[in-house]
Amino acid sequence: MTTGDKVPTNDTNFDLVRLVFVTQSGAVRAHEINAEKVDTAVENGTPISELVQSYNAFGRRDKDGRLGAAGEVKLQPDPETMRSLPYAEQTGCMLCNIETLAGNPWPIDPRSSLQKFISEMAYQPAVAFESEFHLFTRDSDGEAQPLDTKGVYLTESTRETHETIRRIVTALESQGLVVEKYYPEYAAGKHEVVIGHQPGLRAVDEHILLRETVKSVARTDDFRATFLPRPFGTATNGCHIHLSLWDDANRFYDSAKGEPSELCEQFIAGILTHASALLALTAPTANSYTRLRPQYGAAGFVCWGTGNREALVRIPATQAGTEAQSTRIEFRGADNTINPYLALIGLLAAGADGIQRELEPPKSVTVDPGTLSPTQRAERGIERLPQTLGAALDALATNETMREVLGDELLETYLEVKRSHWDAFTESARSWNRDRLRRIY
Repeated sequence: MTTGDKVPTNDTNFDLVRLVFVTQSGAVRAHEINAEKVDTAVENGTPISELVQSYNAFGRRDKDGRLGAAGEVKLQPDPETMRSLPYAEQTGCMLCNIETLAGNPWPIDPRSSLQKFISEMAYQPAVAFESEFHLFTRDSDGEAQPLDTKGVYLTESTRETHETIRRIVTALESQGLVVEKYYPEYAAGKHEVVIGHQPGLRAVDEHILLRETVKSVARTDDFRATFLPRPFGTATNGCHIHLSLWDDANRFYDSAKGEPSELCEQFIAGILTHASALLALTAPTANSYTRLRPQYGAAGFVCWGTGNREALVRIPATQAGTEAQSTRIEFRGADNTINPYLALIGLLAAGADGIQRELEPPKSVTVDPGTLSPTQRAERGIERLPQTLGAALDALATNETMREVLGDELLETYLEVKRSHWDAFTESARSWNRDRLRRIY
């Protein structure tokens, strides 16, 4: 397994250091401390209100929820994640766990929950988040307008945004992220920067750094960036999660047969079995479900296939001679409104259940499932994914595998936050404004 070098610790003289964490809502948040207080923060943590975890994406909280105004916890920065932020002068950052004031893991902290889950796995995950985003400006009326020409790899799109993309790539590389490729995507203003795979926790940390970097660099160029699943008209943004399991070798590859392994197929079967509940973690906003539709360049059905971009789980093609290293699955039902720590826990838990129970996936789908008739899909056991956040949350609430892995406190807190999001949508559906979410993601 290729793990990459140790996360670089930049010894630049900082004035400020951001202590970065992600709440249940998927929003990236931070405390900034004086650089002279970093050693103290690493040793003792920095107190914050536990109430922060109860806010949804709109800054509202469920006042009847389990987290009240009186409780406090602390941010515990991970010094190995220290970076200099190239877009913020004299400022560094560290990713944080959240602990109790007594120094114990807080049961509803997403980052330490992922750490614990991975530490107990039989195999170690190699993960890459493949994130799409839009660059846009605002016209004289304040309306958002995509920045460049409709893409699909057009060189014209690369010319129109070259300088901004170059600065994004440079900023990512200066933080130790490996940028593998970039290309303009289908819709006007849509782009994708692909970073290399890393071990599970580091991959999530780097995904958060990518999101922060893209939005920050765009801002310095007087543009805006959004990762919202459906930010404009028919335009969409996904977050495809690539994953394989390793010990001394890639266990998703059967070297004797030269094809994906039985363990890989069991993992896929687990994902398909838990797909409805999993979607509450990987497509966690009302806006997410305007993207997950048949024949929309995203998953609409519970199925899998080799090279099938309309399937929920795809096995991507590999280059000749690299099969043992690069055989993997791609989960296409995620977007960038996720809390990525929780999304990865869900994926790993679903797959691990498939391995433990030796589940067999249904026959792979070699066509666009949206072109099949309802009868044909029924005969193949191809079901529709949940079509609303509310339906996915109901599935998550009754899924015993997810409850066992996440624990009651974390699961119920997450459900409270996301149900408050869903309630806000259903109560004001006619006046729902995508622009509000665009400012968050």
